[in-house]
Amino acid sequence: MNAAQAGTNRFLRIPFDSLALASVVHELQGLVGGKVQRISQPTETEVVFELYGPAGVGHLLLSCHAEFSRAHLSTRKPANPIQPPQFCTALRSRIGVSRIMAVRQVRFDRVLEIDFEGPEGEFLLVAEIMGKHSNLMLLDATHRVVAAAKWINKNKSIRPIQAGVKYEPPPFAVRPSLLSALPSDELKECEGASPFLLRLIEKTGKTEGLKLVQEAVLAGRYSPVLVPGSGAYPLDVSVLELPVVARKSISVALEQHYDQAIPDAAARQLKATLQNQLARVRLARETAIHDLTQAVAAGEGAGKWQIQGELILAYGSALEAGAEKLEAIDYEGNAIEIRLDPEQDFKQNANRFFDKAKRAKARLGMVRDQLARLQADLADLEAFSARVESADRLRAIEDLHEEAKGRRWLNKPPPPKANKEDRPYEGHRVRELLGPGGYAVLYGENAESNDYLTLRVAKPNDWWLHIRGSTSAHVVIQTRNQPDRVQKETLMFAAKVAVQNSPSKHAGYVPVDYTLKKYVRKPKGGPKGTALYTHEKTLHVEG
Repeated sequence: MNAAQAGTNRFLRIPFDSLALASVVHELQGLVGGKVQRISQPTETEVVFELYGPAGVGHLLLSCHAEFSRAHLSTRKPANPIQPPQFCTALRSRIGVSRIMAVRQVRFDRVLEIDFEGPEGEFLLVAEIMGKHSNLMLLDATHRVVAAAKWINKNKSIRPIQAGVKYEPPPFAVRPSLLSALPSDELKECEGASPFLLRLIEKTGKTEGLKLVQEAVLAGRYSPVLVPGSGAYPLDVSVLELPVVARKSISVALEQHYDQAIPDAAARQLKATLQNQLARVRLARETAIHDLTQAVAAGEGAGKWQIQGELILAYGSALEAGAEKLEAIDYEGNAIEIRLDPEQDFKQNANRFFDKAKRAKARLGMVRDQLARLQADLADLEAFSARVESADRLRAIEDLHEEAKGRRWLNKPPPPKANKEDRPYEGHRVRELLGPGGYAVLYGENAESNDYLTLRVAKPNDWWLHIRGSTSAHVVIQTRNQPDRVQKETLMFAAKVAVQNSPSKHAGYVPVDYTLKKYVRKPKGGPKGTALYTHEKTLHVEG
């Protein structure tokens, strides 16, 4: 066998199939006649019975999990939720003080039946251990469903599971393509056999066939093994080039396997989710950095626009009305061509360039600060993503998930690019900045956007800012319902945003009020962008 084949076999998944269930049923015979002492449901898909029988106290675990459905004895007493699920409550009320009268496997299939008898009468617990179709059901003496871990409506299955409806066993279909290598007289005994079991029998080359293997397992003549990373089985599977570790019982082997497999699967799922979320945040940061870099370049070009405005004033008196361009010589003696608005005279065109230069200069400091903060955050994000990539244990990934949440990297970022109809904030001109401490700082670009931001986006415990006694953008700091944790540095940053987006941005000393959004309201009949507020405090910002 080559290295590639060895690697494939090493991670071959061993199923909990009909033969595994048969070996578990054999072990459960020691609990027949035992009394139910306690019923627990630690998760939505797992039920654990504490039983006292001739062999002492035992714990029977039944699971209808879509990926990890199984049945086996457990060595641990499970934790019980404070509020037991409905299925657990139903089991306790019907069979909570009953005895187990029989345990059997149906047609060598992945169906387990347990008979209970107690003060409430006779009940049958059916465990269908069939992957995503798994279920646990309690039936009364007439085989009508009393309780189920999963209720299934008529519109979702031809075999619905509903209260009061008579239970119908699952259909069984022999798969001839899997059994073609076996003699025809053995087909009946092959019902429920898994492809893994058939492959194992074929590989061993034994002549006794499936029937004798079944009989041996049912009689307790089997040698359970644990295959680390792959599963557990009642037969030696080393012939499939798998590393095996002998165990004293199939239940011990199964419990040890799932104790590792379930956290590993949860770790892989949480890791993939975290990586996808971090990738979206990285994309948003990279897009924002690109836009801010262009804004910085535009701000640094303010001097060019100032010079062009001055040249228009210097040469403009010689221009004809409606001119679309000006050809002039700049201060360094180079020829320059300046595009003009033919609808405006030369003074208006010059003022347009002066205003453009003034706006670029006013925003440059804030834009540079925002760019530096985003670049630092992106560097931290990339280093953190490398840590996530190298993590493989559930606890470590859970800790990283909490750290990412604390860094506010798991907030859903706005799309980096969007069509008009797909814009965030329903197309309103609401801008988002990354403030100190990782807080999102939002502001509206016009009166309509201010209304939308204040009345529809802001939460009651978000901080809301506005220039006192003057017009300005509404600014909101999203606090995630923890306004007391927002530092003054973040409040000052948001106050500067309000000043920069107001007519007072060139004033020397500007008062900015801040309060919680729950103290802000729009006056009845007031124009767009107006607001009344109370409980405010004031910050003073240099314009």
